[in-house]
Amino acid sequence: MTAVFRKLQVSVTQKAFVLNQALTSCRATPSIQHPVWASVNERQYKSMPTHGIGRWRHLLPKEPPKKKRDRQQMKEIVAETNTTYATLNVNVSGYDMTVVEHFSQYIHNLCNRLGVKVMDCYALPTKSTEVWLMQEQGTKMLVDSILKTHNRVVQLRSLNATVCPIFLEVLLKNQPEGVQLSVQEHTEADFKARFKGRPELEGLKAKISH
Repeated sequence: MTAVFRKLQVSVTQKAFVLNQALTSCRATPSIQHPVWASVNERQYKSMPTHGIGRWRHLLPKEPPKKKRDRQQMKEIVAETNTTYATLNVNVSGYDMTVVEHFSQYIHNLCNRLGVKVMDCYALPTKSTEVWLMQEQGTKMLVDSILKTHNRVVQLRSLNATVCPIFLEVLLKNQPEGVQLSVQEHTEADFKARFKGRPELEGLKAKISH
């Protein structure tokens, strides 16, 4: 029994020695894996530069730099002749902005149909009017409402004297309620009225000039 047991012990130790050698050889040799099966942490190109991969803005053509808007200058006022009027302003004003806007569009379309040259169409700054109400008992006044007046101007050039009466008659017949209509010659003051006043800037300019 002892001899058999010794033989078995020797065979077990030999097998264990062979297994240890096999394990050490497996640990020494690097494991080769397919790149598709490899985990994300084992990627070798993770720290490599991309060299602009995925960028597309350099493929687009370069846009020219945007030019600054020039300050709007006053157009030349056309003088009157024997058959035509000078530059005229058809001023439309009212409290309802929608009605005023639609009536100014109607005037523009009417000019196109009659062959009247339209130089410009623009809006003037809105004016606000406060309506104060005095109490029945006492002298204290309170703001009852604020009325906003909207203005639109259709500027005409060289309106024919024969067409003018027909043009004005059609406008007066189609003038909506609550809308005021006036026609006058264009002046430099009318051009300046298009822009809102800036008293702070004007004060600084006055200080610099002095």
